[in-house]
Amino acid sequence: MRERPIPPHPGLERRPPRSFGWLDARLLHEDWLGRLGAEPVAVLTLLALAADRHGASFYRRETMALALSMQRRELDRSLDRLLELGLVAHRPWMSGHIDGVWQLLPLPRSLG
Repeated sequence: MRERPIPPHPGLERRPPRSFGWLDARLLHEDWLGRLGAEPVAVLTLLALAADRHGASFYRRETMALALSMQRRELDRSLDRLLELGLVAHRPWMSGHIDGVWQLLPLPRSLG
């Protein structure tokens, strides 16, 4: 049996806080990250970090773009890609609004 490598700073080992994360390891192991590209991955990560215990986040598009140093059209394209692949769902606050609730969805079984 191989021994695990010792990290550079074993005394500074990161311990997960009482909260939990929303990112599924399959994103890495099933090549979702490479197929999504950098911008959609950044948006997905932001939504995961902002998500409540139901996987919902309430950030406005302008707030997301600012937090990610992204142009608004890049953000919109990234959100469209995440919606298209079934990684997130969106419900506007009211008819005709672009902002609302974003929900992280279970990772689909395979890439679309």
